[in-house]
Amino acid sequence: MTATIGAPVVAGARWDPPAAIAVRGTVLVLPGRGEHAGVYDRFGRRIAADGYAVRSATPETAPSLAGDAAGPVVLAGSDTGALHALALAAAHPDLFAGVIAAGVPAADGVAVDWDGELEARTACPTHQARLTGDTGFQRGALALPVAANLLAPAPVAVPVLVLHGEADTVSPVGTARQLAATLPKAELGTVRDGRHDVLNDATHRTVAAHVVQWLERLRADKDATPILTVHTH
Repeated sequence: MTATIGAPVVAGARWDPPAAIAVRGTVLVLPGRGEHAGVYDRFGRRIAADGYAVRSATPETAPSLAGDAAGPVVLAGSDTGALHALALAAAHPDLFAGVIAAGVPAADGVAVDWDGELEARTACPTHQARLTGDTGFQRGALALPVAANLLAPAPVAVPVLVLHGEADTVSPVGTARQLAATLPKAELGTVRDGRHDVLNDATHRTVAAHVVQWLERLRADKDATPILTVHTH
């Protein structure tokens, strides 16, 4: 599917692999503050091109979607969506094989004008234009505080890929480091000059490529053991 700016896809969005490619697993995407599923069209299409079915989800619909999906089933959330994904994985370890937690938020919201919000969210001019022209996107939502119960999720036993921009002014990178340190099977990836919407930032291709590599590892081994190791001399 391709989302049209000004005509947001709020629920039920799906991105399928090409017909000639067998489905290798499923990624359920949970948007963050101010976002809707259509914001992740670019991410969904790229992950689907590598064989993974991608579906939009909410905390309420994710468990039922997982029951009918091709496994392994992974939750991918950004901002508060990342916190919801962690909570769901803790509550349903039998349904979800892993979590991708991007741009994990801090407790307090950040109040900025629209130009400031765009700068804080992404350095990608294409995504900035997409958000500016999107009538379904809620401007100013980053000012909303994060619910206390989400900030203290139950222990997550499955592998978690934590992704965070090193230049994130909404949630300092230390937030992600602290989270990763509390998880038994966490991998932390920080993005040089990356901003808050790390899945839709200027380096979205690099981030998506790493996501696919991590999904391949998880598909081969439930502990996401590295397949390829780079040695430098």
